[in-house]
Amino acid sequence: MLHALAALLSLQLLGEAVVRWLAWPVPGPVLGMALLVLALAARPAWLAALRPTAQGLLQHLSLLFVPAGVGVMLHLQRLGEEAWAIGIALVLSTWIGMACAAGVCVALMRGHARRPDTPPADGAP
Repeated sequence: MLHALAALLSLQLLGEAVVRWLAWPVPGPVLGMALLVLALAARPAWLAALRPTAQGLLQHLSLLFVPAGVGVMLHLQRLGEEAWAIGIALVLSTWIGMACAAGVCVALMRGHARRPDTPPADGAP
């Protein structure tokens, strides 16, 4: 279990180091997770070694939200003062994200429909 935890934390550290070194606008842990996916794709046998540790971390994931909850409670007055701006930002970002996802879905469906080797969607021959 210690080796698996060390591997997970090493990939997170590597992701953080690469992001800082190249000044990428991506969180280091996200790049570390992408590196983990690539490592698991290259060596699927590692999944069996990492699975128990990852499941143990996921069982206690709720503990990681305690600091965020404390921060919200600490700055509750400021959140109240900025409620309109936060609400508008949340609604607009949700709508923009949904519109982008819909646009990508439509583009992919159109591209899929243009392929001559694609069978009809209704299953007819």
